[in-house]
Amino acid sequence: MEPVLKVENLTKVYQRGTPGKGGTAVNAVRGLSFALMPGECLGIIGESGSGKSTVAKMITRLTDVTEGTILLDGEDITRRRGSRMRDVYQKLQMVFQMPVESFDPRQTLGSGIGESLRNRGMGRKAAGEEVKKLLLMCGLTEEFAGKYPHEVSGGQCQRAAIARAIAVRPKVLICDEATSALDVTVQKEIIQLLNDLRRKQGDGLSILFISHDIALVQQFCDRVLVMYHGEVVEQGNPDEVIAHPQDPYTKRLIESIL
Repeated sequence: MEPVLKVENLTKVYQRGTPGKGGTAVNAVRGLSFALMPGECLGIIGESGSGKSTVAKMITRLTDVTEGTILLDGEDITRRRGSRMRDVYQKLQMVFQMPVESFDPRQTLGSGIGESLRNRGMGRKAAGEEVKKLLLMCGLTEEFAGKYPHEVSGGQCQRAAIARAIAVRPKVLICDEATSALDVTVQKEIIQLLNDLRRKQGDGLSILFISHDIALVQQFCDRVLVMYHGEVVEQGNPDEVIAHPQDPYTKRLIESIL
């Protein structure tokens, strides 16, 4: 079985100041490599500033790659931009940390969810019916299609954001701290929703789950990568990594939650 997502030697260097005039280069991510298999949930954990979100931004092409390669479904997307990303976003979608901010405040949730369907040529009426199904699939009633982002709770808005992300039936769903802005009870509900979607789609949906919460990753993910200062310092089965951490940083991270 081939990986649905593969990154090799992924590196991101930010330049602070003017080169040659006191400017410095900051390595946000250094030589990261991993493969995400069909149907797998891979967690990436680390404290703020470890490079987790930069990885997500490079994979989704929201920021350029300094070095390395990104392969999605066997296709090199490392330098894709603009309209050439349209096909990529059919296979790759992202759920962000702040759900309300991820929606256009001037549009209803239903309009936001249905936008990608309409962009694919689906008629407005058919898209509206599909939006209702997606909302129900994500635990919301069809009435939420007519609500605006600020009119619903954070958990409800995140469910709508997940509905929007799965509308095009992507192969890879990237969740970048998708539960960190929610309270513990709602976190569990969102994790349960993601688990339900994985079961329904089987190998058709893989999830890259980025979080600072190692306990949450242990509950949800099949494998975990631990990042520190832009590098992977440890990886493996979450239970094994937590029970028998090898790297000093991983040990400190685990001790901080015990």
